[in-house]
Amino acid sequence: MPPPPRGIPVVDDLGLGLQANSGRGVNKDGSFNVRRRGLPRFRFYELYHHLITMGWAPFLGLLLLAFVVTNALFALLYLGIGMEHFTRPGGETLPDRIQDAFFFSAQTLTTVGYGHISPKGTLANTAAAMESLLGLLSFALATGLLYGRFSRPQACLRFSAQAVVATYGPITGFMFRLVNMRSNQLIEVEAAVSLSFEDPGSRQRRFMNLSLERAKINLFPSSWTVVHPIDEASPLQGMTAEDLRRARAEFIVLIKAFDDTFSQTIYARTSYTAEEVRWGARFKPMLFAAADGMTEMDVTQLDALEEPGSAGHG
Repeated sequence: MPPPPRGIPVVDDLGLGLQANSGRGVNKDGSFNVRRRGLPRFRFYELYHHLITMGWAPFLGLLLLAFVVTNALFALLYLGIGMEHFTRPGGETLPDRIQDAFFFSAQTLTTVGYGHISPKGTLANTAAAMESLLGLLSFALATGLLYGRFSRPQACLRFSAQAVVATYGPITGFMFRLVNMRSNQLIEVEAAVSLSFEDPGSRQRRFMNLSLERAKINLFPSSWTVVHPIDEASPLQGMTAEDLRRARAEFIVLIKAFDDTFSQTIYARTSYTAEEVRWGARFKPMLFAAADGMTEMDVTQLDALEEPGSAGHG
């Protein structure tokens, strides 16, 4: 890749490291291609993060498992104390005693207390009191985790599968577009695009912040096509698709917006490699005027491209 034009600052590092590699730094879903080694297998300080970010099925399964295991342990404790220390209508066979111990534990843990089974004696009452305390604390914790999962703002932005280098007025421009897949309102939406490439001399990664036609929009009810004009000040000036492939170029995208529903700032990331940039192609329209005066947006057309007439370059 040729050196950037004079006046274009080269950023030493975006935080992804300077070591060149054959892969991309940021995946399409926004995750980073960085694997950390040497970390301890179990990190207690990561527990909350995992519980908040794991999928709903594993989370609910974990809650169910914790409920069953806790009741099973206390049932064993009650069996060890002896079921003769409990007032109960059940039988004296081992399955009857196990069943009564387990369901008494479930009623105590949830503080339901139907009254069919009750402890008698200091030891049995002490064990039941300790389980009641554990139940209050554990359900408060589970409620907090559920609230945290529901109240955590998440960006649901969808980016076009490919970027394009297309005609932009008298010049060309690097473009991609995005839409908000939620019904919430995003305001003060900002975009930042950086170009990552391999320096042919040092074989290290270099980064450049690309100037945008519009780096911020106040309202985001429809789609947004982000454009980097390829003019005399652009590092893409005079480059071809083959130049980007040789330099293992990657366009790293960061979107920042304010979520009006949660009143919090959200972020979204993605990237485009040189192979994911179509030269000469153009995005098909997504917005259409409806008969009632409304503007309709067809999100299924987000990735739709008009076939390029020929391969181009900036």
